[in-house]
Amino acid sequence: MGKPPRAAKPPRAAKPPRPPRPNPFAERPEVAVEKDERFLRAGSRRDFLFLTLGTIAAAAGAWWLLPNRTKARLLPGEAGKKFDTPAARCGLSGTRRERFLDRTLTFDDDVAEALYSATRRVRTYARAEAGVPRNNYHGRTPAGTYLPGWTLQLAGLASGRTESLALGDLERLLPRVEQTTRLVCVEGWSTIAWWGGFPFAQLLAQFPPAPGARWAALRSAVNLDGRGNPDPYYVSVDLDTLRHPQTLLATHLAGAPLTLEHGAPLRLLAPVKLGLKNIKAVTHVEYTALQPPDYWNERGYSKYDGL
Repeated sequence: MGKPPRAAKPPRAAKPPRPPRPNPFAERPEVAVEKDERFLRAGSRRDFLFLTLGTIAAAAGAWWLLPNRTKARLLPGEAGKKFDTPAARCGLSGTRRERFLDRTLTFDDDVAEALYSATRRVRTYARAEAGVPRNNYHGRTPAGTYLPGWTLQLAGLASGRTESLALGDLERLLPRVEQTTRLVCVEGWSTIAWWGGFPFAQLLAQFPPAPGARWAALRSAVNLDGRGNPDPYYVSVDLDTLRHPQTLLATHLAGAPLTLEHGAPLRLLAPVKLGLKNIKAVTHVEYTALQPPDYWNERGYSKYDGL
């Protein structure tokens, strides 16, 4: 006899559909919340009061930080002094303002110096991209009467001597290099330029600073003010910057000797510094252990001025 037929399996019950997953980015439904009208009115008045007080405090702080010359232009005569009197009574004197601004600039300098790297170079460009920087002497361009007798005076040397080097001496002692880098001005403009000159690191190797020296005081004795009167220009530059491979004592611009407008016969080119450190027509270099005075720092600018 054959086997009896198997009983048919009952059909499987269909699985219930999965509920949709909640979308975490979906907009939540609005829920009405009732608030006492008196509470809302008090909050509006409080917010308006805080906004007003904050605006007054910000304006007072900004006024306190302004230089005296700017205040005199905005509110001449006795009007401006009336705003300074309450601040002075609260201890916010001009002396304290200067100390506050100096500490702020010093902190900024410390951060910039900490971020400096002797191995990091600024970008270089093709010569075809180069232009000519503007003449940015803050006074009049010096006349060329100093050129025939120009020398570079070196002091603060390990030898204890003071060296006087003519341009021919520098050409004989130091290798000449070229580079195309960007000069950046604190006023907001910049120019790519093709420079030629001597690596400052080579000058340091030929004439080493005295032990303990960390800074260099660079000076231009031929600088003039806006009326054409003598106004020596001086900058402080740390020796780490001067040893940077792209820091030059530049003698050429765009393949030609420097013009008077651009600091003939010798200027500093430090592309890791703002343009105000790139002193033109250098006549003196002195190595020091302590940071020397700086022309624009004495007028409210930073000391380090690194990029």
